[in-house]
Amino acid sequence: MSHSIKIKKGLDIPLGGDAERIVVDMRGIERYAVKPPDVVGFTPRLLVSEGDTVSAGQPLVADKRDPRLTLPAPVSGTVAAIVRGDKRRLMEVVINSEASIASGNTGNSVLSPESPCWWMLRERPFGTIANPNHTPKGIFVSMLDTNPLAPDMDFALRGREQEFEAGLQALAALAPLHLAMPRGSKHHFHAPNLTVHTVEGPHPAGNVGTQIAAISPINKGECVWTVGAQDVANIGRWTLTGQYRPERVITVAGPAAKAPKYYRLTVGACLQHITDAQLMNPGYPSISSSTSTTSLTSSTRIISGSPLSGTTVAPDGFLGMYDHQVTLLTEGDQYEFMGWLMPGISKFSFSKTFASGILNPFMKMLPLDFLGLPKPTYKFNTNLHGSVRPFLFSGQFEQVFPFDIYPQQLIKACIIGDIELQEQLGIYEVEPEDFALCEYIDPSKTEIQTIIREALEVLRKEATA
Repeated sequence: MSHSIKIKKGLDIPLGGDAERIVVDMRGIERYAVKPPDVVGFTPRLLVSEGDTVSAGQPLVADKRDPRLTLPAPVSGTVAAIVRGDKRRLMEVVINSEASIASGNTGNSVLSPESPCWWMLRERPFGTIANPNHTPKGIFVSMLDTNPLAPDMDFALRGREQEFEAGLQALAALAPLHLAMPRGSKHHFHAPNLTVHTVEGPHPAGNVGTQIAAISPINKGECVWTVGAQDVANIGRWTLTGQYRPERVITVAGPAAKAPKYYRLTVGACLQHITDAQLMNPGYPSISSSTSTTSLTSSTRIISGSPLSGTTVAPDGFLGMYDHQVTLLTEGDQYEFMGWLMPGISKFSFSKTFASGILNPFMKMLPLDFLGLPKPTYKFNTNLHGSVRPFLFSGQFEQVFPFDIYPQQLIKACIIGDIELQEQLGIYEVEPEDFALCEYIDPSKTEIQTIIREALEVLRKEATA
């Protein structure tokens, strides 16, 4: 069975620095980390100590509320460090990889909470690890990612089709399975209880939340599970071979990347070797360039995840547990002559603040693909181009928000903490990433994703109290 979904509301951000289709094998990285803060609602209890020897798939931390939910070691090796933050909050469990330590073989054909791959299943609402006690009305997998500079999933999964199909079969045994694929995809996957959907449209058409809203919206008291496409292949490998090898092909790209490429690595890998190769100048964090009149210095922001919703990491930081891209952006800390008073032809604008906002509609009308010409891209940086302002109704959010929800009213309900109004306006259907575009175009510079996450956390804690 197949259905077609066409998303009309949204915005494709022409961020320069797309990754060249060359895959660099970085599975030999020596340091890895499991980061409990990456997992929403996870209260970690340490199961190992510094100096312990662990094998790939062995649990490192367990959830205090449900010991069945664990975060396993991505590789075999030695626990090198246990990093804590404020109030002794567990931030990272760092492992030094050692190939001489054999990996455990724990695979079987049944995916269960005791499986090392269970953490890959996430539950909506709230974005937590899937609760084994809940019965989801569906499991959703997206092979389409429309985030700026995101990897092409067809390319990332090349050669893993058999593992991907095995993963689909393992998931289909748990609940009805929905697979979203880009329009025109030539892949054909088969699994019992599987429905295939073709999706097209601008970002956020590739967000799983957008697809869920179009296929089966979440009502109060309901839940769905989601799994990343490459994690489906990792689940399939585990069911076929018993080997826990959580690998991903990620993009390292962006305007501040020297040579954007694809990289094959293991989840939780240290990014230092990659950032050393990709930064314009090895002397991070400063990248200096000289002109005849002055010397400009700017630094690079390294983001694990999408430039719209990712997390800033240090040059020697670790890849996020659910991330499949790393974005390099120049910090917008340089003085700009006359600032917003300049025409801004070289700056992308959703509104008509800059001249590019007036020219963009005409550029879309040109048959660039037919003429064999590349689409225009822009060298974005992290400058907000303005300060925080009053949060006013502008009518812009509705142009990029494809849910059947009033976004601005929901945001205001979250700000004032009106739970009843939040439920009426559809808070259970969304995650912070669904508001990333709204935050990007917001003239008030409001941290909308933080507001949505805090509201969801209040609801989650009340539901689990």
